[in-house]
Amino acid sequence: MTTATRPDARSGLRGPDKFAARRSELATATLKTLAELGYARTSLREIAQNSAFSHGVLHYYFRDKLDLIAEAVRIFEAVCVTRYDEAVASATTAEELRREFSTMFVATLQSDSSLHRLWYDLRNQTRYEASLRDEVSEIEARRTDMIWNVVNRYCELRGEPARLSRQLVYVTLDGIFQQGLDNLLDGTDPEMTHARTLLDEAFDAL
Repeated sequence: MTTATRPDARSGLRGPDKFAARRSELATATLKTLAELGYARTSLREIAQNSAFSHGVLHYYFRDKLDLIAEAVRIFEAVCVTRYDEAVASATTAEELRREFSTMFVATLQSDSSLHRLWYDLRNQTRYEASLRDEVSEIEARRTDMIWNVVNRYCELRGEPARLSRQLVYVTLDGIFQQGLDNLLDGTDPEMTHARTLLDEAFDAL
């Protein structure tokens, strides 16, 4: 198609860049719908029925629902992995950083629970969909970096090296996060009391 390489007069984007930009736009616009429906209840047709875009448009830009969900989660996680940067940069004591991290940890669980559930839905699908593993591994690596950045700075401010390895730190905090999400969604810990307690224990173990 000649339009695939023709510049867009308004954006200045050409072929592949324009296509990628449109994919990102569609994924961002359907993110809320994806999060509400979840993986098991989602198809491109259902997403189209619950959004402003036709099934044909979504199918043109995405191979299937996995392709769309992966793009949407990638966009969401790109924002999420910077959420603690300000706390890391501004904290002047280890206790201040620990307190700010705990507050933001709980806040994002409560405000973006459906979106975090979508991430875990996608991650679980890698057991069945090999095509997703590279994308999920990339997101996981960025999440690991995000957590280690906080922990490394915390240990610097405390003046002691971390007692746990980078990967063990991530697995521990991610486990607390996932359990906190499950408890929040099923209503057993809406105030995140248990998650806060486990988070304190994890920092004490550092």
